[in-house]
Amino acid sequence: MIKVSVMYPNSEDVKFDTDYYQNTHLPMVAKLVGSALKRLELDLGMASKVPNESAPYVAIAHLLFDDIASFQEAFGPHAATFAADLKNYSNVQAELQISELITF
Repeated sequence: MIKVSVMYPNSEDVKFDTDYYQNTHLPMVAKLVGSALKRLELDLGMASKVPNESAPYVAIAHLLFDDIASFQEAFGPHAATFAADLKNYSNVQAELQISELITF
């Protein structure tokens, strides 16, 4: 299993519409990638390790797939649609990381 983490860096100038992202963007992603998506989680940054400092990321979406091939097959055809929707919820480009998921 792999985890695709889509991380939106926080900053003074960041704009991020959590309601739109949670209720419109992520459901669109889930619908378009279909059954290849095994689980979807959303982390909303609250704080950092330093007291009174903002979280390093305003939001992180975690998408779980069986493997990289299934992610690429499901996500690739819709990547332009997902990217075009960015303007509706944020002014910051996301960072993407694909990780092997190891559970204990």
